[in-house]
Amino acid sequence: MVSGGGKLGGGDGDWKRRQQRREAMAMAARDNREGSGATSPHHVNVALGVDNQWINGGQVEANSDRWNKIRGSFRIEKRPSKVIVYVQGPPPGVDLMLSDLQIFPVNRKSRFKVLKEKTDKIRKRDVILKFSGSENEGLVGASLKIKQIDNCFAFGACINRSNIENEEFVDFFLKNFNWAVFGNELKWYHTQSQQGKFNYKDADELLEFCHKHGKQTRGHCIFWEVEDAIQPWVRSLDSGDLMIAVQNRIRGLLSRYRGKFRHYDVNNEMLHGSFYQDRLGKDIRAYMFREAHQLDPSAILFVNDYNVEDGCDSKSTPEKYIQQILDLQERGAPIGGIGIQGHISHPVGEIICDALDKLAILGLPIWFTELDVSAENEYIRADDLEVILREAFAHPAVEGILLWGFWELFTCRDHSHLVDAEGNINEAGKRYLALRQEWLSHADGNINTQGEFRFSGYHGTYTVDIATASKSISRSFIVDKGDSPLVLTIDE
Repeated sequence: MVSGGGKLGGGDGDWKRRQQRREAMAMAARDNREGSGATSPHHVNVALGVDNQWINGGQVEANSDRWNKIRGSFRIEKRPSKVIVYVQGPPPGVDLMLSDLQIFPVNRKSRFKVLKEKTDKIRKRDVILKFSGSENEGLVGASLKIKQIDNCFAFGACINRSNIENEEFVDFFLKNFNWAVFGNELKWYHTQSQQGKFNYKDADELLEFCHKHGKQTRGHCIFWEVEDAIQPWVRSLDSGDLMIAVQNRIRGLLSRYRGKFRHYDVNNEMLHGSFYQDRLGKDIRAYMFREAHQLDPSAILFVNDYNVEDGCDSKSTPEKYIQQILDLQERGAPIGGIGIQGHISHPVGEIICDALDKLAILGLPIWFTELDVSAENEYIRADDLEVILREAFAHPAVEGILLWGFWELFTCRDHSHLVDAEGNINEAGKRYLALRQEWLSHADGNINTQGEFRFSGYHGTYTVDIATASKSISRSFIVDKGDSPLVLTIDE
C-alpha cells in the first residue's frame, strides 16, 4: 500500500521543459511503515523510470515509529517521453505510507546571495593596521595596496607519483592548491602489494615534493574496510595472522612518517565495508584509532566515507555516520575530524547543507576529502562544482576541500577534470579559479591621520606595499580567525 499525495512540481509540461534545459531536479517525500513486518528498519527507495533509464531519487532506512524524510536530486539529459515514479524497498507484509511526494526543479543559483553573506560572516575578519616607527608622521596620507596571497582555508588536490614529472601539472597544482593527498601511494595495497615486500619510494618522493613546496598533506589511508580494496595476501590470512599484519602495518607506517602528515584517514569507508571488523571483532576499528594516536599524537585522525551528503544511499546517511562516530568515541577512538568524500552527482545546495548541519552537531571539523563532479558538458560540470564549493566554503564546520584530481586522465571519474591532457583549462577549471580569486581579498587606499588603515578580509596570508614620496615599504602579515577586529602593528 502506498498512500498520500504527490505532484510533479510546476506541472508535467513545465517539468519536461526544464529537464530539456538540463536543470537539476530535487525530490522530497516522507514515509512511514506499518504492519506485522515493520519491527525493524527497512530500506526505502524513491526512484524514477525515465524511458529506459533508472534514476535514484533518494534513499532512507525507514523506521516504523516515525515519519522519515527522503531527499535526493537528479538530472535528465534529454527530454523524456515517459516518466514513472517508483517507491520500493520494504518486504511483503510491510505497508508503506508515502506523503507529500514532490518532484521539482531547483534554481541552485538562488542560494548564492545568501551563501555569500554567510561566507563573509565566517571567513572574513575586520583588520586594523597600525603603522609605527620613528617616521610615522611621514606615513600619514601615504598610499598602500593590500593583496592576499593565500587562504587559511585548505584548498587541495589529489596527486600521484607520475604527475610530478609533468611540468604543466606541477605549475597548476602549485599555483592553485595549498594541500595535497596521494591517490594510491600511501595505501596498504601499494606499499605492500606482496607480503614482506615494501614500497615506500613513491610516497617518500611525493612527500618530499610537497614539503619542498610548502604544501600540507593528508595521509590516505592507513586501512580500507571494503574487502575489494584489500590485497589478496591480506584477505587470505587467518584472524591471528591478520591481527599481526594490522599491527605491523600501522606501526610501520606511522613510525616512518611520524609528524609528516597532518591528517590520516584511519580506516576508509567503514559505512560500506566490514572486512576487519568481521574478522577481528568490533573493537578493531577503535583500536586502529587509538594505536595511530599513540604512534603520531600530532596527526588529526579522520573517519572518511562517501554518499553521506547527497541523500542517495541509505547505508551512509548523516544519521548513520553520526552514530558510527559516537560508537567509536565510546570505545576510546580519538577522532579528530569528519571526512566526506564528495563524489556527488547533480548537487543541490539545500541537501548538502542539511547533511553538513547534522554532522556539525558533533563539534568536529568537516573536510571534503575527495571532491569531484562528473558531467560531459563542461558548463554543467562548472555549475555543479560551484554549487558544492560555495556550500562548503559557507559552512562554519567545513575547514577544507580537496579535489580528487583535476587533470584529465588522472581523475577517478570520467568527465570530472578541470584541465585537459594538453594543459587547457576548461569551463569547470575556470569556475574553480574564479571562485579562488573571489575568496581572496584586496584593498587599497591611504593611511589615515591616526596612522591606521582598516579593511575586512578573508583569513589568510597578505602583503602590504606602502609608497611615500621618499621610499617604498613592503611587509607581510596573517589574518587569522577571530570574532573581534584584528589589530596589527606594522613596523617600518
